[in-house]
Amino acid sequence: MMFRTILSKLLIMTETAQFLKSNQIRVLVIALILNLLKVYPVLSNSPDSLFKWTDAKELGVGGKGWKNDSSFYYRLPASAEGHVPSAVWDLGKQTAGMYVHFFTDAPVIKAKWGLSSESLGMPHFAPTGVSGLDLYVRADDNSWRWLGVGKPRKTENEESLVEGIPSGKREYLLYLPLYNGINYLEIGIPKGNKIEKAPRINGKPIVFYGTSITQGGCASRPGMCTTAILGRRLNRDIINLGFSGSGKMEPEVASLISELDPEIYFIDCLPNLEAGEVALRVEPFIRILREAHPKTPIVLAEGITYDDGFLVKTRSLRGTDSRKALRIAYENLLNNGFRNLYYQIAEGELGSDGEGTVDGTHPTDLGFMRQSDAYELILRSILQKLQ
Repeated sequence: MMFRTILSKLLIMTETAQFLKSNQIRVLVIALILNLLKVYPVLSNSPDSLFKWTDAKELGVGGKGWKNDSSFYYRLPASAEGHVPSAVWDLGKQTAGMYVHFFTDAPVIKAKWGLSSESLGMPHFAPTGVSGLDLYVRADDNSWRWLGVGKPRKTENEESLVEGIPSGKREYLLYLPLYNGINYLEIGIPKGNKIEKAPRINGKPIVFYGTSITQGGCASRPGMCTTAILGRRLNRDIINLGFSGSGKMEPEVASLISELDPEIYFIDCLPNLEAGEVALRVEPFIRILREAHPKTPIVLAEGITYDDGFLVKTRSLRGTDSRKALRIAYENLLNNGFRNLYYQIAEGELGSDGEGTVDGTHPTDLGFMRQSDAYELILRSILQKLQ
């Protein structure tokens, strides 16, 4: 509306300039109109009548473990309610790790999405990460490149994610919010263009089970959490079962995730467990997984090194005591005949300069990149052995 009003006034000015026979004024006004057309692209500000909207359910979502026995945007199946801790069930309603994988030839991509919670962000966690959308495109060199972000302004949003794309069919990933739930999601493209579901990624998924860090706190965008980064690098579907403050390795959760059939289990729960809890819970948890999956590789990760631990000794001890207990549990399992078990150390995972976290615990984007570098090494090694 604002663009139309400005354009109308400038056209009147142009007519007046013509009447006055002033070539200089006419040239100036025409230049202003052309610049406004750049600032206010016609397509991105066109009414919905010029766009067609596709429900994301028609395209499907990746990063989802239970396909048929859950609400579409829940990470856990309906059967889990009442059987896993209530905090785990509630956090399972958040869409961490989920994404829509599609092809389109559209020059503009829009999105409409409805959020289940009015809490759009946190003091240490950007709303774009908590409640936003994040768009990546497959580049000409076959790498994934960031392209656009959906900024949440309220519980119901409509955003132009990207505009001005050159003609041609391209492959996209649209990541869903990390710490909010989705009631609906629609992708809009101009009428006359096409959108279609991408083929399923080959191979079994990798399942990550862990804490708030695994869930994605505090990435600036959904595509910057470790599971998303690794999914792009490894060309794998990765199921994010991170539960903020609730990655506590209960036997009920072990039974639940043993229902899945992944290529690898990656267990990263240490930040939510005291040393005593590690000693009590790790071995029974792994026994449940191994009973269901005798040969599936399982990685036990030490979590992260607290960035303030170099000076705050209680923080340092918190990490070292839990790691000692985890190492003992790992060696006990090996001594009892368990194989295809792997151990991921924490030292240096987020770097040694103190710049890898928001608050000493939760990674920044830099921290997630560094964590992904560390985890990629062990995952690639395991995947090569499985070939």
